[in-house]
Amino acid sequence: MSEQIRENKMGIMPVGRLLFTMSLPMMISMLVQALYNVVDSYFVAQLSQDALNAVSLSFPLQNLMIGVAVGTGVGVNALLSRSLGEKNFEAANEAAGNGLFLAFVSAIAAIFLGLLLPRTFFLVQTDIPGIVEQGTQYLTICCTCSMGLFIGIMCERLLQSTGNTIYTLATQGVGAVINIIMDPVLIFGLGPFPTMGVAGAAVATVAGQIVGAILGIIFNLAVNRELTFGLKYLKPRGQVVGRIYSVGVPTIVMNSIGSVMVFGINKILMGFTDAATAVFGIYFKLQSFIFMPVFGLNNGMVPIIAYNYGARNRERILRTRKLAIIAAVSIMAVGLAVAELIPAQLLGIFNASDEMLEIGEPALRIICTCFVFAGYGIVSGSVFQALGHGVLSMVTSIVRQLVVLLPAAFLLSLTGRLELVWLAFPIAELSAVVMCMLFNRKIIREVIGPLDDPLPS
Repeated sequence: MSEQIRENKMGIMPVGRLLFTMSLPMMISMLVQALYNVVDSYFVAQLSQDALNAVSLSFPLQNLMIGVAVGTGVGVNALLSRSLGEKNFEAANEAAGNGLFLAFVSAIAAIFLGLLLPRTFFLVQTDIPGIVEQGTQYLTICCTCSMGLFIGIMCERLLQSTGNTIYTLATQGVGAVINIIMDPVLIFGLGPFPTMGVAGAAVATVAGQIVGAILGIIFNLAVNRELTFGLKYLKPRGQVVGRIYSVGVPTIVMNSIGSVMVFGINKILMGFTDAATAVFGIYFKLQSFIFMPVFGLNNGMVPIIAYNYGARNRERILRTRKLAIIAAVSIMAVGLAVAELIPAQLLGIFNASDEMLEIGEPALRIICTCFVFAGYGIVSGSVFQALGHGVLSMVTSIVRQLVVLLPAAFLLSLTGRLELVWLAFPIAELSAVVMCMLFNRKIIREVIGPLDDPLPS
């Protein structure tokens, strides 16, 4: 095939239209993903506050699995897109094959985790029997049946890397619809199905993930023409795996840090009341409606920047970055407005008690003030990763969540006033914005700036 035919749209299409067409399917699919996360909690909340807390307290371990899957995918995405930009198609095939191998190995590790850890994980957080028992059931199923999660995310990243983002809308959309339909059926035992409670929510979740993974495999084999799949590419190569994780590990670490942060905040909130942890869990479900579209925007942006980095096209990188920041901040501003105007109505979706409403209204209004700053930070971190400097994202995340947020929340909790604990979130986000601004200056000056200079002979 001639080089002209193999030219990818990420190097020639007008940047604004390219970012829109690459990102929109991902933003929609991420919104669908957010919807079925919320639906899980909506139906579980109808059971009891303990059931809602069981799902909410599961989040750190679930997030860790997602972090490993997404981090590995980010590394594959950046390496694959850069290889395509360099017209090195053999390297792109190796990146895809090694990525699928790593996804499989990660799923096996998660299965062992699910067999050994869930009950201990909950006992460390609480001694309330209802939360421990339901949470153990939920988390065991999510971990031991996680093959669909890992393979599905990797297949989506392979499609994104080659510009086929429309197909990821189908994989996530179908999976989400299955989860949404099966949630009430399995939780409440509708029709011929038994009443499974919280365990039913977990079964519905993994069922959607498995179907999405199957579709992802089919789409990659059928329509992903820029990649060649074969057994020889599945064989792990140390150099390829190293390059994948040089970008992916910071993302994995950042998600792991997020899990530690949520675990720590939950411990602090449990010192006040278990209703506070339920509110915090609801916040995470609600904020996904705002953050997920921004993550979808990032997923569309990363391969564009990585491709043009490989092609040494400085102007397209800077233009993409600028448009992504504007879009992300605008989305976050909408989320801020909604949270400030109707917090009680948002909490009411989850059958919130009077105590939860009293705690939750100020919580949402305070935490969500950080949204606009977060939009800038999220895009900046993804730009660092796309350019092979994911460690800058990792440092920013460590400072924001471990160095600033958790200590600030703990110190503010010593006042005995729960509403002050929420102030730790905007404080931490402001610190992250300052760091991102400094790192952006460094990246533009040292990495992006020299790209149009001729390569040394």
